[in-house]
Amino acid sequence: MSILVVSVSHKTTSIDMLGELAMDAEASGKLAGALVTSEHIDESVVLSTCNRTEIYAEVDRFHAGLDDITEQLAHSCGLPVETLRGICSVYFDEGAVAHAFNVSGGLDSMVIGENQILGQVRSALIGCQQAGTVGTVLNSLFQQGIRVGKRVQTETAIGAAGRSMVSAALAQYADLVGPIEGKRVLVVGAGSMAGLAARTVAAAGARVTALNRTHDRALRLAEAIGGRARPLAELPEAVTEADLVITCTGAKGLVLTADMLDGTEVGAVIDLALPADADPAIADRLPLINLGLLLRSAEQGTGASTGRISTAEVDAARELVRREVADFLGRRRAAQVTPTVVALRSMAADVTDAELRRLDGRLPELDPRTRAELAKTVHRVVEKLLHHPTVRVREYAAHQGQVDYAAALRELFALDPHAVAAVMSTDAVEAESAQPDLSAIEPTPALDRDEP
Repeated sequence: MSILVVSVSHKTTSIDMLGELAMDAEASGKLAGALVTSEHIDESVVLSTCNRTEIYAEVDRFHAGLDDITEQLAHSCGLPVETLRGICSVYFDEGAVAHAFNVSGGLDSMVIGENQILGQVRSALIGCQQAGTVGTVLNSLFQQGIRVGKRVQTETAIGAAGRSMVSAALAQYADLVGPIEGKRVLVVGAGSMAGLAARTVAAAGARVTALNRTHDRALRLAEAIGGRARPLAELPEAVTEADLVITCTGAKGLVLTADMLDGTEVGAVIDLALPADADPAIADRLPLINLGLLLRSAEQGTGASTGRISTAEVDAARELVRREVADFLGRRRAAQVTPTVVALRSMAADVTDAELRRLDGRLPELDPRTRAELAKTVHRVVEKLLHHPTVRVREYAAHQGQVDYAAALRELFALDPHAVAAVMSTDAVEAESAQPDLSAIEPTPALDRDEP
């Protein structure tokens, strides 16, 4: 079995197309469930954020698994399969692991080093665990990916910068309009992205009014930052009292139209929603800072999306990821030889026990103490003979090479393939029952969607 990733991201397609592919938690879980019913897919996780929609899967065949994924994803999003194939990137085995860790570390994001992705990865994993689509392989991959993301955030200069889509958008605002301090800011939405925006501008000295479809959520956000709350139905009136509108909801249609801004003092709009909340025509009247603008800034290497992070700092973070990838792959290769080692030890124990029983039949006069001492001695001899080779074979297997050490052991000792398979099955059941400790990472919805 191998790890396969199919990714559609800001690097491969437009923001508008990402909007068509965007999924909330319910849709992601439904797609993950459909994927594992496919013939060639055993496990799946769906990650959908404002930067990407990705499928992580454990597959038994590359091409067949890829076909299953692209067909299911295209069907889920209502796109032709050929259209999807033209805008996706595919990663397999080592490349898939490296991609997963780069994503968790914020190194593949539109805003390099952004720190919200870690919570989004965690939420995607938990959601698919609840959907019953995650087994030992993807559990292990995502657990280590989350640890990698934490290391990038805590051990590198990228993490120290505290970057996010919100900070990038606000830096663009500062460049285009000026300081946020003292401004009247309307924040539409109360999900994680909107909440981060509200907290950030409030800390910078802005006066914040929160709006949401669910008024109680707007009230909770307003109370947390010392702002005001209004129901979403009052948006047309609320914009007349704002200098800046920040919107990030999960609405399927436009929330803020150009006509709403007629006769107001709004000087800019920040739209962080996917699909977009703000009418594109707003850009004809005033600065509209949206995901498309942030993407262009990232592609050009200008503005807040790159900030002050140097190439050396990014390289240091990528080196950390590279070492983690090597560690994951090494442990995975070592784990693959473990069932064969266990089967070898089991066979040795069976042979030893059979010979001791034969000895009992030939020498029935042996007293119990002597018999026990003989048994201990024989078991010690066998253990010592097996110890060094089995330790070394795990060490060798952990390093990339052309030798299949598990196959060599099976051939040399004529191990029963069914015995090895039985050990692998037992290991899988035990590993699957162990859930990852993700409590230290705050959950972040994969897509920032408000309740209807």
